[in-house]
Amino acid sequence: MREFWDAHYADENYIFGTEPNVFLAAQGHLFKPGQKALAVADGEGRNGVWLAQQGLDVLSLEISRIGLAKARKLAEEKRVEVRFEEGDVRTWDWGKERFDVIVAIFVQFATPDERTRLFRDMKQALKPGGLLILQGYTPKQVEYKTGGPPQAENMYTAEMLRDAFSGMEILHLREHEEFVAEGTKHYGMSALVDMVARK
Repeated sequence: MREFWDAHYADENYIFGTEPNVFLAAQGHLFKPGQKALAVADGEGRNGVWLAQQGLDVLSLEISRIGLAKARKLAEEKRVEVRFEEGDVRTWDWGKERFDVIVAIFVQFATPDERTRLFRDMKQALKPGGLLILQGYTPKQVEYKTGGPPQAENMYTAEMLRDAFSGMEILHLREHEEFVAEGTKHYGMSALVDMVARK
């Protein structure tokens, strides 16, 4: 897994861009300065850095050292403080009730079994009242080939997310198709599903 992402991020350009994910940025009104936030599998740091720009206390978790180096550089350029940690979300110690906000954008590398654990860990790591902001691809994305892996079973559906997070208050859940332009690796018409849920 590390070697795969190191190879991806070896490109001198920011392959997913330096601006935050569009859906995440649209949730800015939900955040309060000082909240503890976790950016899951944060890659080159675009989402973690943006969260820090909103005044949040951000931990950016990423498996790739190359991705982390680019994320640190981005944080320096944007003049924000972000705590960076190297780790694999599948084995990382998430802890319990640590975060006010967890952001999981296009975390599509997890197999169905890994995803079950991942979603459980996300729920446990949120404080009561904490928010989960998630965007992923639906299985139709495999036809578009504009981002994400080729495995349809790694994708999400609204029904799957509603079921997985049934113990939380779903504030927003929508499947839709839109043109995405987030760097060179997420570019083109895409099949998306978004969710905001409160513990």
